Amino acid sequence: MLERIARLTGLPSNAAHPSEQLAATFGGLIGIFIVLACTTWMLGPAAAIAIVPSMGASAVLVFAIPHSVFAQPWAVLVSHIVSAIVGVACYKLIPNPIFAAALAVALAIGAMHLTRSMHPPGGATALAAVIGGPAIHALSFNYVIFPVAINSLLMLLAAVLYNNLFPWRRYPLHRMPFITQPKQNNRATVDDAALHSAMSKLKVMIDIDPDELRTLLQDVLDTQHEQARKALPEVQLGRYYCNDKPGQQWSVRQIIDERRSNNPENDLVIYRIADGAGLNRTDCCTREEFSRWVGSELKPKAK
Repeated sequence: MLERIARLTGLPSNAAHPSEQLAATFGGLIGIFIVLACTTWMLGPAAAIAIVPSMGASAVLVFAIPHSVFAQPWAVLVSHIVSAIVGVACYKLIPNPIFAAALAVALAIGAMHLTRSMHPPGGATALAAVIGGPAIHALSFNYVIFPVAINSLLMLLAAVLYNNLFPWRRYPLHRMPFITQPKQNNRATVDDAALHSAMSKLKVMIDIDPDELRTLLQDVLDTQHEQARKALPEVQLGRYYCNDKPGQQWSVRQIIDERRSNNPENDLVIYRIADGAGLNRTDCCTREEFSRWVGSELKPKAK
């Protein structure tokens, strides 16, 4: 029952790594503190309370999921600016505040689509221009420059400085120094071929007792394990590989030497840590151990 509820509600099966959760939390604290302090100093607390909510939503994106397309600098800056323009225009041109607010959000969505700057908090920026109160209304189109554009730039500056302290969450996304290479899905699954192979070895009918079923499942698992071993990626000298782990576990290795052998225990690779924890440290392991560590192959970006 609980699993069904989880599927219906879209509850994720996994949570972010604790180090990533802490990094996002402290990033949000820093970003919003800067924006709130600046806006309060320039416009007073009343205006800050009306404006900062949209920046709070931006902080969730740029600090919690900085590699999202919605969190990139173009999306953050342009979305807030065009939404602010739309919001002020709707407030000035439409007397009915309810209709003005609704139209401001709707037109902001359209404007973000047209400018390829989709950033959900932009809707809140447009809405604040209409219902933000006298302090916001008095700014007229100056609202677009300050606080909106200035606050967006402050948020982006904080995101760049903070996120780049962590090698696995560099910001903007183009600062990640590697491109993931496509690979085949090597995850072993229980398929019909493996199941039929195991059943043929047992030579039993479908009507099977628990002991025979246990033996059958064990044989399926053994067959699956062997298939998975053969399907490990073929790592090659000079290439870069990533473990695709979250947070501080993230690491990139380059194979710098190897000693091939037909005996898996003696088939060794020497690697250098090209990015992540232990940068530039070298070590060695068997080729099979390295292949099991690999999550994806990377390619350095052209300088």
